[in-house]
Amino acid sequence: MINFQITPLDHTLLTYLFELDEKELQHLGAVKMTADRNTGYPCRISLTNAGIGEEVILLHYKHHQTDSPYQASGPIFIRNNVKSAKLEVNEIPAMLTDKLLSIRSYTNKGMLRKADVIDGKELRQALITAFTNAEINYIHIHSAKEGCYHCTVNRTTPEHKKSS
Repeated sequence: MINFQITPLDHTLLTYLFELDEKELQHLGAVKMTADRNTGYPCRISLTNAGIGEEVILLHYKHHQTDSPYQASGPIFIRNNVKSAKLEVNEIPAMLTDKLLSIRSYTNKGMLRKADVIDGKELRQALITAFTNAEINYIHIHSAKEGCYHCTVNRTTPEHKKSS
């Protein structure tokens, strides 16, 4: 059986941004906002959507730092006062199941081998299918319409335990 684990961004690397003022954020190409609806502000740390009235930061993030031609970056949202989601093996966060997704499958050298656009409800099977190719080392999940990065998926074993 093929197993996978979805990994969010590390909260310890980004939450300092909420301590910066507007000018400092602007210098970094980031913007502090208030969510005005319950969807549309998916946090890449908690892997949940921000709620109405919640403070978020929209920033430019280098999500694929590799020596291959497939280096990539783009806009992401992060929520204030959240910790990185700790997902179980084969667990899929709800925020990924209700949207059109782009999944991009890479080798251990950062080379793209396959890309698909899928309905989020089909994500589990799409990940399993992608990992049947032994050459695929990891997968990035993006919003298909906006192109924004959501998270990384790695092949794993059922015995794999989450780290604390």
